[in-house]
Amino acid sequence: MSATTDSDSERDSGSVMDSGGANGQESDLEFVVRTIARAAVDNERAFSELDAVVGDGDLGYSLARGFEIVLADWDSFDRGSPSAFLKKVAVVITGRVGGTSGPLWGTAFLRAAGAVTDRSRLGRTDAVAMLRAAAEGIKARGRSDLGDKTLLDALIPMTDALEKETRTGEGEGAAADAVRLARVAASAARTAADATTPMLARRGRPSYTGERSIGSPDAGAVAVAVIADRVADEWARRT
Repeated sequence: MSATTDSDSERDSGSVMDSGGANGQESDLEFVVRTIARAAVDNERAFSELDAVVGDGDLGYSLARGFEIVLADWDSFDRGSPSAFLKKVAVVITGRVGGTSGPLWGTAFLRAAGAVTDRSRLGRTDAVAMLRAAAEGIKARGRSDLGDKTLLDALIPMTDALEKETRTGEGEGAAADAVRLARVAASAARTAADATTPMLARRGRPSYTGERSIGSPDAGAVAVAVIADRVADEWARRT
């Protein structure tokens, strides 16, 4: 799983997300997914309270219950490849996260897995590909798009910013590069989530409230931003 092929090097010479967990060491991918899970659990109340403003108030509860099981089942997940690992996480989330969040987040992880099917080691371009695939999966499953006031309004700008930033920073060490990219992604997600405040919700429960949805940020978009912040902070501590 940690072996690097010639095609790996050609595709992403600036690899910063090592998927190899040799000698029991947690891979970068595992670290990110575990951080996402812990952030979802830790922010259960905050996410639910925000979701209750114009939604049904179950976002935090649903995400926390599902990701609690991801953490509980952590050691049983297949580490044969990045794709296999992400598929196992997707199965748990789809089956255990309630409401509309389960299908959406489960689809996101499943599409991310599909984006790296042939990869044994992940790099910057793979991180972008996984996020892009996740967003496309959410679009299809939720019949939503950028501008509908959903989590996509944070996820897509974050992915765009990350993709742009991957083209810079040549010559940096892998660890420093990873922290920089994580900070860029988190900053973009936070700015985009805040920008949902004046928007009119067009999908999901908030859309039923009409103009009442204007004036508060989308809970899903905020969740993406909070999780991205957590990943950036934890990655900086990790290095």
